[in-house]
Amino acid sequence: MQSIPVDGTRLGAMTCIVAPEVRIANRETGEIRKDREGQTVYTVGVAVRQDGRRASIIEISVSGEPVGVVEGVRVHVTGLTAFSWAMGDRHGLSFRADAITPVPVAVPAPAASRKGGDA
Repeated sequence: MQSIPVDGTRLGAMTCIVAPEVRIANRETGEIRKDREGQTVYTVGVAVRQDGRRASIIEISVSGEPVGVVEGVRVHVTGLTAFSWAMGDRHGLSFRADAITPVPVAVPAPAASRKGGDA
């Protein structure tokens, strides 16, 4: 499997469209996938929109639960890597990240209160 580092700054807006779900290693036994350090691996569905209206949907695996990441929230993806894979006549890309975090929402400053009644 070949790993390909991805420059996340060139991907444009990223939005969580499927909340983090525990990744299952074996569907028959229900075994949960763990990384080398023993952390649970989660999968997050992310919509990536570059210039214009075109969007792609990718599933990104990440170790540990991405706190604060829910459907509809813009996210920041750190350390994104793509992996090419092939099984028989099937092939594709899978994605893994070091972290997925919600983008902080800017809170507008409160308007200055008016003094002296109506103007």
